[in-house]
Amino acid sequence: MAQFNSILVANRGEIALRIMRTAREMGIKCIAVYTEADAHSPHVEFADQAICIGEGPVGDSYLDAAKVLAAAKETGAQAVHPGYGFLSENADFAKACTEAGLTFIGPSAEAIALMGNKAAAKRRMIEAGVPCVPGYEGADQSPAVLQAKAAQIGYPVMIKAAAGGGGRGMRLVTQAADFPTSLELAKSEALSAFGSEEMILEKAVLHPRHVEIQVFADATGHTIHLGERDCSVQRRHQKVVEEAPCPVMTPDLRSEMGAAAVEAARAINYLGAGTVEFLLDESGAFYFLEMNTRLQVEHPVTEMVTGLDLVALQIRAARGAAVGLSQEDVALTGHAIEVRLYAEDPGQGFLPQSGGISHWKPPVGAGIRVDAGIATGQEVSAYYDPMLAKVIAHGKSRTEALERLIAALGDTVIFGPACNRDFLIDVLGHEVFASGSATTSFIGDHFDPMEVPAVTTADLALAACLVYRADQAMLARHAGTPAELLGWSSQGALRARMVLEASGARSAVLLRESRDGLQVQVAEAQHYLEQHGDCLRLDGQRVDLRDHRMVGDDLFLATGTRMLKLTRLRASAETATATGGGEMRAPMHGNLLELCIAVGDRVEVGTRLAVLEAMKMQHELLAEVAGRISEVAVTAPSQVKAGDLLVRVEQETDTQERKP
Repeated sequence: MAQFNSILVANRGEIALRIMRTAREMGIKCIAVYTEADAHSPHVEFADQAICIGEGPVGDSYLDAAKVLAAAKETGAQAVHPGYGFLSENADFAKACTEAGLTFIGPSAEAIALMGNKAAAKRRMIEAGVPCVPGYEGADQSPAVLQAKAAQIGYPVMIKAAAGGGGRGMRLVTQAADFPTSLELAKSEALSAFGSEEMILEKAVLHPRHVEIQVFADATGHTIHLGERDCSVQRRHQKVVEEAPCPVMTPDLRSEMGAAAVEAARAINYLGAGTVEFLLDESGAFYFLEMNTRLQVEHPVTEMVTGLDLVALQIRAARGAAVGLSQEDVALTGHAIEVRLYAEDPGQGFLPQSGGISHWKPPVGAGIRVDAGIATGQEVSAYYDPMLAKVIAHGKSRTEALERLIAALGDTVIFGPACNRDFLIDVLGHEVFASGSATTSFIGDHFDPMEVPAVTTADLALAACLVYRADQAMLARHAGTPAELLGWSSQGALRARMVLEASGARSAVLLRESRDGLQVQVAEAQHYLEQHGDCLRLDGQRVDLRDHRMVGDDLFLATGTRMLKLTRLRASAETATATGGGEMRAPMHGNLLELCIAVGDRVEVGTRLAVLEAMKMQHELLAEVAGRISEVAVTAPSQVKAGDLLVRVEQETDTQERKP
């Protein structure tokens, strides 16, 4: 039996913090690793000891096994917990930990290697009698063979990185003409993320549910399952909402899927917590998808319905202790739903965002749990996955859990980088999700294209009033003017004019003080704002204002359904001219992997100009106008910053003659 009283957590953010909280409750010393970009992160502050392992890029820090092992040796750590992502499913790292005399809190290197390769895993599952999707997992990886196999399988097909997960290195191909480009992108993304460009092909099961079974095995070989999670609500194969139990699960189906998952774990002599993922079709048939040999992002929903601490179970299993549970002991109580709060802008195609967090206020309430790794004042780095936090709700029923989660998101405030909070509220409130009918096509069917609510004149009026009141409060502090005289002069009520910018559009706003409030004009619209204590009423309706902050000239405000950022423009900014659609600028910090055009090339709207890798994903940058490339301002590969000019297009108009 392995004994240890110190754990180095080879991870960052919310999962590092979550692991250390359980470890500390068990009397174990917690050691953190961090980069210069993460120096002020909560997981560093929480740890008993912390050691820097690099500047920021993951390849030189969290993915550098040698640096992590050196940190373990320097700090005297006795065990390593990998969390999820990074090195968590790296068999060589698990083996190196063991060889260095460290207890690796997870399965054996052999199990990780086998299940980490989708091709080998699928072959083993077929041998074990676990149902699998028809496809190709052969050794010949030439493009011609892969395309021929795709034709044999029949479109649509899925291209998947054999060594990957999390949606990276994965493409859905619906027609043969798209296969070469999709294969090229999938291979490039897989090589960058996992160091391997081996691919497998599978028949695409359209409109299935994504249902996974949580398994757990101890050192004696005793293996059980802890029920299922439904992870069907996904965007670009990245999970967005997870829940337990699955809304359409029956006792018989749970028993059948659970038995298959347990058999999958036994077939590889598994140890610890793992997840066997399945596709569940409309007929009730299910197919093995993959096995994640680590703790899952969505493990909190299982913890909330079972009452078990999966990290504590992992640590006990690593120490050689028996799990102490039979299958009959596992009971699912109530319902839990989790959402992932990402730094991404739904209004810009969900582009990942980075920048400083000026205010973070997590929700509190009955049945609410928040797993977060962020704090006010922290910088969200472009080097890492854009997930900021997870908000989880538990209730006696699915309806109660859903109501609690929607209310909790309404109370969640994050000012700084754009995030997907409002999108999550819309997803949870959609009638298809509320009915429990969502499949993996749900977001594509109902939120593509993404309709972002327009900024209304009422929004602008409220924002202008908040900016105006902030100005008046500042004057009162500096000039000593009594609050009751603000906005008034010897000539009566004062007028104010300001220009606000929201979503790229500028609006002039006129305000006039009255005895009871503010009269506001935006274009032709007239609005009236009253304030009585903490109660704001706009045009007679109470404003559900949860929070607001002025950060320089930026106003951030949050209601129960919307978070907005508006900018008050000064005179110099009001006269500034836009750059126009002929410039392609970097939408975020990242690594420019490829330039697909050259000076003189003619492009159409939608032509691929470049490929940018940021926050662990590859993004195709497409031309927004037709014309000729007049300038290429960068080289590839190279690091670029958000806003850097990449390509300039000399725009063609309908009256211009297009040269051949």
